[in-house]
Amino acid sequence: MTSSSSPSLMRADRSAALLLRRRMMDRLATALSWLAMIVVVCMLGSILWSLLSNGVGGLSLHLFTRSMAPPGQDGGLANAIVGSILQTGLAILLGAPAGLLTGIYLAEYGRTSPLAQAVRFVSDMLLSAPSILVGLFIYMVLVATLGHFSGLAGAVALAILAMPIVVRTTEDMLRLVPVAMREAAIALGAPKWRVILFICLRAARGGVMTGILLAVARVAGETAPLLFTSLGNSEWSLDMGRPMASLPVAIYQYAGSAYQDWMQQAWTGALLVTVGVLIINIVVRVGTRGGRT
Repeated sequence: MTSSSSPSLMRADRSAALLLRRRMMDRLATALSWLAMIVVVCMLGSILWSLLSNGVGGLSLHLFTRSMAPPGQDGGLANAIVGSILQTGLAILLGAPAGLLTGIYLAEYGRTSPLAQAVRFVSDMLLSAPSILVGLFIYMVLVATLGHFSGLAGAVALAILAMPIVVRTTEDMLRLVPVAMREAAIALGAPKWRVILFICLRAARGGVMTGILLAVARVAGETAPLLFTSLGNSEWSLDMGRPMASLPVAIYQYAGSAYQDWMQQAWTGALLVTVGVLIINIVVRVGTRGGRT
């Protein structure tokens, strides 16, 4: 009886040791995760605190109602704010639909075809390409061809930067949709385009919207491509065919100056960009969560 129960005891001891090891590894992984989260939150909190402490002092009514002005003239950032909204909005209107359709093709139609692989490779290359190269490309294609800087050229440059982000997130989110959902819709006689539009995209809309938000966050603070395309403008200009002001370019110009009022407006402009992206994220998160419930 002792010899027959010995293997059982040995297996029980091994199971207990394995369970103890797994619990220790789980607690270690949990502790490391908490540590990483605390480090990231502290870093983000430090950045936000720097922006708040240095940027809140520059908030005033004339900041939102007056255009950029020379030092000491009590100017504002109204034209830069409007210019950023116009260029970023047009960039998303151009880049998001193109990226969405490309992601749908890669996830639902192309898959492993040579064309899909080529498109996926180019998209990944653009995803990691320096923004200044995109600005130089649009400068040679549009600015040098037309002979002048313009807000439209800036929007096109930002759209190229936003497009691969939407492509990648759309493809990944659509691949996560269960195959059973597609098969059920097809079994009911729905054509493939309806399955994609009303089943797959609806199920993946949270991730797709997150990708678009990432694209907005990426292009909202870009400076280098705008220096080669829209250039900047100290006066009011709503004409997309002319040089146009933008917050990132204004921040770049003001932050490197030796004038205290310009440096203050640079901090305030950086705060406005950060708060704007944060508000967009919160609104869309709340909206998509309400739609899921």
